[in-house]
Amino acid sequence: MTGSTLAPPAANGVTNGIAKSHTIENVDGYNANIFPGKNEQMVQVCQYLEKSGFIPQELVQNEVSWFYGNLGIDDFYFSLESVETIANHIMSLYGAKILAYTKHENVLAVNLEKESEDSSVYIHSSEPGVSQLQGPQFEKRIDEQYLDQSSPSQAYRVESFRSNPTAGSTMTPKLRCYFVTKCQFVNPTPTPEQETDITQVADQNFLKKATDFTLKIYEDVMRNVLQRTGPVIEMYEVKGTRERRLVIGYRQGSAQGFFSAMSDLYHYYDLYSTRKYIEQFSNGVTIMGLYLNPVPNTKAIPIEHSIYQVMKETSLLYCLPTTPLQEFFKTNKLSVQETVYGYVCWIFAQHFLNRLGKEYLSLTTLLDKSNPMHEEVLTTMKKRLRQDTFTREYILDIIKRYPDLIKLLYANFASVHYVNQREASINPTISYQRLRTVEILSPEELVKKIKTTTSNAHEQMVFESFLLFNKHVLKTNFYQTTKVALSFRLDPSFLPEIEYPTKLYGMFLVVGSEFRGFHLRFRDVARGGIRIIRSRNREAYSINQRTLFDENYALANTQQRKNKDIPEGGSKGTILLDIYQQDKAAVAFQKYVDSILDLLIVGETMGIKEPLVDLTGKPEILFFGPDEGTADYMDWASQHARKRNASFWKAFTTGKSQSLGGIPHDTYGMTTRSVHQYVLGIYRQLGLNEEDCTKLQTGGPDGDLGSNEIKISKDKTVAIVDGSGVLHDPQGIDREELSRLANARLMINHFDTSKLSANGFRVLVDETNITLPDGTVVDNGLQFRNTFHTNPLASSTVFVPCGGRPESVDLGNVNKLIDCGGAPMFKYIVEGANLFFTQEARLRLERAGVVVFKDASANKGGVTSSSLEVLAALAFNDSEFTEHMCVKDDQVPEFYQEYVKEVQQIIERNAAMEFEALWREHKKSGVPISILSDDLSTAIVNLNEQLQNTGLWDNVKLRHQVLRSAFPKLLLGKLGLDTLLARVPESYVKAIFGASLASQFVYKYGPHPDHFAFFEFMRENYYSKDQQ
Repeated sequence: MTGSTLAPPAANGVTNGIAKSHTIENVDGYNANIFPGKNEQMVQVCQYLEKSGFIPQELVQNEVSWFYGNLGIDDFYFSLESVETIANHIMSLYGAKILAYTKHENVLAVNLEKESEDSSVYIHSSEPGVSQLQGPQFEKRIDEQYLDQSSPSQAYRVESFRSNPTAGSTMTPKLRCYFVTKCQFVNPTPTPEQETDITQVADQNFLKKATDFTLKIYEDVMRNVLQRTGPVIEMYEVKGTRERRLVIGYRQGSAQGFFSAMSDLYHYYDLYSTRKYIEQFSNGVTIMGLYLNPVPNTKAIPIEHSIYQVMKETSLLYCLPTTPLQEFFKTNKLSVQETVYGYVCWIFAQHFLNRLGKEYLSLTTLLDKSNPMHEEVLTTMKKRLRQDTFTREYILDIIKRYPDLIKLLYANFASVHYVNQREASINPTISYQRLRTVEILSPEELVKKIKTTTSNAHEQMVFESFLLFNKHVLKTNFYQTTKVALSFRLDPSFLPEIEYPTKLYGMFLVVGSEFRGFHLRFRDVARGGIRIIRSRNREAYSINQRTLFDENYALANTQQRKNKDIPEGGSKGTILLDIYQQDKAAVAFQKYVDSILDLLIVGETMGIKEPLVDLTGKPEILFFGPDEGTADYMDWASQHARKRNASFWKAFTTGKSQSLGGIPHDTYGMTTRSVHQYVLGIYRQLGLNEEDCTKLQTGGPDGDLGSNEIKISKDKTVAIVDGSGVLHDPQGIDREELSRLANARLMINHFDTSKLSANGFRVLVDETNITLPDGTVVDNGLQFRNTFHTNPLASSTVFVPCGGRPESVDLGNVNKLIDCGGAPMFKYIVEGANLFFTQEARLRLERAGVVVFKDASANKGGVTSSSLEVLAALAFNDSEFTEHMCVKDDQVPEFYQEYVKEVQQIIERNAAMEFEALWREHKKSGVPISILSDDLSTAIVNLNEQLQNTGLWDNVKLRHQVLRSAFPKLLLGKLGLDTLLARVPESYVKAIFGASLASQFVYKYGPHPDHFAFFEFMRENYYSKDQQ
């Protein structure tokens, strides 16, 4: 590309919602490949072929001349390949000619390839503008073998040319050539200052070949990519031609299969490429250059219009380059939007098809849920129905049978959410025009259409789930010009109450090329962690996929109960990595966050981030925290929200690094301080000495809870189970060696086994056929690890789960913990890890005499710390926050140190108060602690909401009195109550007011107090003081 730009470049080539192009001269953007030794090479090839004898000697010269002169193969090929390789390719073509002749075929099929470690060449017959459904699929191979795997340490560039064969024999094919070469970067490890300089980060061959103007264009795109999460798209009109050149920049590894998918996209609009380039840079940026032209003699939409649609849909394709519905797109049966919509609905159907049926509902009314046997039957049947009725494959097979129904249902979706319909009707885009040609059916008409089109009830249910999805989407970034993943704000009212009895307030579904995920919350202002879910193998992925939503719901519900002491309600986010994307956690998290921000921040830049169709009718804010696999990403999320001008960026994430004002839970043992108060409470009530008690701990010294549990406890730990395996010593594991691992955050595979007693052992997950000291043979280390918490060897005084998968103990295996040599395996259980036990399993254990304190009570310390971290962010202005809460150059501000200590004291006080309340209520009523925990949480949550809406808030003296005791003393001392009330949002202050009163009252009077208890509580604690 050379020449001058007539119009200043827009941020991504789009202005006022319509793509704006730049005009350039009709000159190549790369210097032509010229191989000076071509004639000499031809002679050598002829000599080689004559020696081989495969081609008759008198035909050798003709075949070589035809290959070099008639096929239009770029000189890059001849400069890259050896004489032997070229001769072999010529012989292959000669053989193909003979075969075609014997079959009486007029078209010559060419498929030549040569792969090596540092470079590869592919040449094949290719009809312009046509995607290949069969054959070698070279572009897909290039994606999978080279581009998808590229990283700054090992990257590959691609040059692709369409041959321009000379006129002549009909046997002269139209060829596409691909040349893949390993990058040799000028500077493989650029500094932050160097990473925006294209001469520092580019491949050496690219710098030799690209013109100065191309370098300038690519450098501008590269710099934009470094500032964004998603793709940067620029378009250039070539003077005097109909050619359009697209330049697309994005981050390496962020779009799997994107190169081949782009071909399918422009082929859909009857365009073909004469040249294609993929350039890699050592700063982690990839840039794709496409030279596009209209396919001759077609009745297609003119390229002058269709190129803008290609640009718009490039962003959509970037989100999901490949899906199981791709064949419909390649064969023009569905558009890109329709294909992606169908894929999203497939995912929705997997999670929300009503698979339980009326029979299950009838059964629930006949059986008694309080009866353990009945509950076990219902739970088993529920799992079986969900697992077997509608598998992913079965749903997909049904969807593929009816592409026309996908079209109709998509039109119904688009008729609501297509952005700027009024403007589009004045200046219509192709997608808008396409939408106008399809009959938009009402929901009632669609139900009728589905019934008359499908063949059976199952097919009908699948497509009715599409309609269910359409009805409940309140907001989406589907039509946002720039996006990195698809996000949908859903109205959760469609969830059946029998399965999800506590109603959700808000629900998000996020779909990206590496993942799918949810975010669920039970109140408008809610807080909870974001969890990455990995799968060890395909079977594990299938299980994780099936249980994803239920796990997310259960985690959020637990969080709601856990958050009873703080202003925020409960929420949780989950990100399930696709089976082949287990190493893409960081990319998936970034896309998840950015796409949700699309729905939280009102778009103000036309053509980049525009206002969306918003059926919620009011702004929303979400608050994220660290959870499994995301602790290291909180800084990025906070700074990204700041970069996107989110007003709430300081409070958007907790668990940030100390330099950004975060209070890291693991550094200060915030969650463990709460968990351990319950352990100490049991010992205190029963007169036990901690040093004499044995303990099993799941979750090892590498984790937050696991490491801090080791540091803070004084017991005799007999077994630890973590990601690497099982460590066991009946004499007690060496405390000094455990502390070393905890301080270094290392798993038990780093334990010095010489410090085990004669009866101790370590079994790692990858080990097989291991003989234990008692003679037992462990066939499979992974299986042994996964079930060790039910193994009699794990028996101990107390069990503290600090890690492990949800529902590790359920009705199916809880009896192994109860009937262990005539007595339960554990006397006491304090559930540090979320949802380690199902509620049914907890109740069964309590009936067997085991003291169980569940997760929602025990591990609430982390959320308390997060809430108080956010309160400081809301209370201080930017300069004060930097001064008092941000650690710079390892200098911890004095206020920060004291504030952390106060947070720790609040956590321990709240935990001790709840423990005493639960112990007292259980002793008084006999109700299981696991039920009392929920009752206590529900009572506090409900009373909190009632108190916020009563006249108590309007009593200013009382309000101030309550808030003086509720706000941390250090914040009050530093800022004063008036400043706090002026800066912290009133809704948040109201929630603090309600949470403080409600928790104090319920902890003292229990979940079911008499009618006069609250009056007595207020008189003792507030009214009498007010009168003094």
